[in-house]
Amino acid sequence: MKRNLRFIAGMAIAAICLLAAPSLRAQSPQKVEPAKVLDKMLTSYEHELVPLVEAMPADKYNFAPTNGEFKGVRTFAAQVKHVTQANYFYFGNISSTKPDVPKMDDLKTKDQIIQALKDSFAYGHQVIATITPDNAFEAIGAGDHVRTRAGTAAGAVAHGFDHYGQLVEYLRMNGIIPPASRH
Repeated sequence: MKRNLRFIAGMAIAAICLLAAPSLRAQSPQKVEPAKVLDKMLTSYEHELVPLVEAMPADKYNFAPTNGEFKGVRTFAAQVKHVTQANYFYFGNISSTKPDVPKMDDLKTKDQIIQALKDSFAYGHQVIATITPDNAFEAIGAGDHVRTRAGTAAGAVAHGFDHYGQLVEYLRMNGIIPPASRH
């Protein structure tokens, strides 16, 4: 019952907005290239994550929470490596060329980890640039793993922001204010 009332209220608001703005109805919708939209999403994510990763001191890269129910969670460095590898995974599924993914176990220092993360974003931008209106929603994958290029690119960003939130907590547990919260 509540769901129906919300739906009806939403439809009523939409109708009022359309009736109140006839000039908007007369305009044709602006077409936007999917690559531009997806690249803006990736850029936003990148501009949040990279400064956060840079803010953690090198001697804290092996930090993992222990106070509470945190048995087996990734260290800060392992979280960043996971995001790096996931970027290559997601965008590699979109591209016809496979990336040169670094071996995560070979990344030992803060500088190496940050560079690998930045390189994974550069690869993501390169792949997103190949998404066109014609191929954005073509099926890629097979069986239960069918998806689209646009959906996969958006999924990469969504996945990354999940880990961004976790990494924010890692910084705060170490008394560091995340860069995005300093403004």
